[in-house]
Amino acid sequence: AEMGGQCADTGKVSSDTLEAEVTNVLKAPNGQHLHYLKITQGSVHVGDTLELVVDTNRRAFIENNHTATHLLDAALKEVLGSHVGQAGSYLDENRLRFDFTHPSKMTKEELTKVEDLVNEYIFKGVEVDVKEMPKEQAISEGATALFNEKYGDVVRVVRVGDFSVELCGGTHVSNTSKIGLFKIEMETSVG
Repeated sequence: AEMGGQCADTGKVSSDTLEAEVTNVLKAPNGQHLHYLKITQGSVHVGDTLELVVDTNRRAFIENNHTATHLLDAALKEVLGSHVGQAGSYLDENRLRFDFTHPSKMTKEELTKVEDLVNEYIFKGVEVDVKEMPKEQAISEGATALFNEKYGDVVRVVRVGDFSVELCGGTHVSNTSKIGLFKIEMETSVG
């Protein structure tokens, strides 16, 4: 489902009497995954058994952008300072947007340093490790958390080598080399 800035998976739904495309997935109030369908053939009925297939090509591009978002966050902190905090994000198969706190517009030199640092970690081919652990252990081990988010007692921790450690429920590449070239196309300041 769409969550934490990551767009939802899409794909196909089928049964003996149905062919449909999943166009969006949202998390409903009680945690259910609410699938939006575009029916291309047949109909769906209560009690039907459906097969859902994720568009894995699209998901791979989303994973690239999501892991790149984590690298970008770490690079911004390293170049601009530890005061940088994530204030929002959006990513899909085509691009990522990363909102962050910083008191001024970045200079051209800072943008180049951030871009180069992200690409350095991509080209190193760093393993991306995903583990579940108690929230307090994750925080004590240095994991970055968004404190306006609600976390359970057990959290998912995404670690990119020794460069980035964040609490995250999204999908990621297994190795940074899968991301490809990272390029900052635009930076704007609202401050």
